[in-house]
Amino acid sequence: MLADFHVHTEFSDDSTYPMGQVAEDALRLNLDAICFCDHVDYGVKPDAGQPPLRYDPDNGKPVTNVDYARYFPAVERVRAEYDGRIDVRCGLELGVQRHTVGEFERLLDAWGDRLDFCLLSIHQVGDLEFWNGEYQQGRDQDGIHGAYYDEMLAVMESFDGYDALAHLDLMRRYDPFGPMPFDRVRDRVAAVLEHAVVHDKAVELNTSSWRYGLGDLMPSTDVLRLYRDLGGTLLTLGSDSHRPSHLGSYLRAGQRMLRDLGFTEFVTYERRVPTAHPLAF
Repeated sequence: MLADFHVHTEFSDDSTYPMGQVAEDALRLNLDAICFCDHVDYGVKPDAGQPPLRYDPDNGKPVTNVDYARYFPAVERVRAEYDGRIDVRCGLELGVQRHTVGEFERLLDAWGDRLDFCLLSIHQVGDLEFWNGEYQQGRDQDGIHGAYYDEMLAVMESFDGYDALAHLDLMRRYDPFGPMPFDRVRDRVAAVLEHAVVHDKAVELNTSSWRYGLGDLMPSTDVLRLYRDLGGTLLTLGSDSHRPSHLGSYLRAGQRMLRDLGFTEFVTYERRVPTAHPLAF
């Protein structure tokens, strides 16, 4: 079973990859299932149709959330076209902050019955972005990681509308100080993982760590061992693809490395319900 459960399309502000082409490429790559998880980040992005705060410098698109009225019918069209050839699932990547929880709850009230899967991501803290360094300014390394995990746990404690934690140690990509010794964040990570285990939330293995040259899995092998030791078993795999060269990348290697860490299965979601599959590679 090869399932890429973190795939972006032209409905994300940072991608121009047509949804139908994603499905066609996935079929060519012999994937069994894909899940579209386009971006929603309240606090720093307005909804589609509202005046954008900025434009993406790489593609010139307005930086907005998913256009829900167009997104969900588009997924259904692709699902119908590829029925019997590849499983197409509908998801969203929810970039939640503690002060935007209400907006995401309203989103799920309005559109939740259309969704198979929701990823929880922490992309900002206090509306300060990681990618441009705003969040890191004025913080030392402990402060950068500490506030990140504190925000993650606070969101998890107040928001239940997600299925899996995406790229849990994402801050490794944006740390200007270099690698962070795991023992300095272990307690905070343990609190996050314990909450996930108790509430039956999955942890995503995000295979983009290979293309970003992080030198380890994402989350790291330290995090995954801790999750295993705390009783965690729910794992999803996703490439976090935004273009054709990303799609399906390193899924086999990811399964193999999870198996080597002592895990036996991963999960996919349909209508927010997990189904287990053996790690095969």
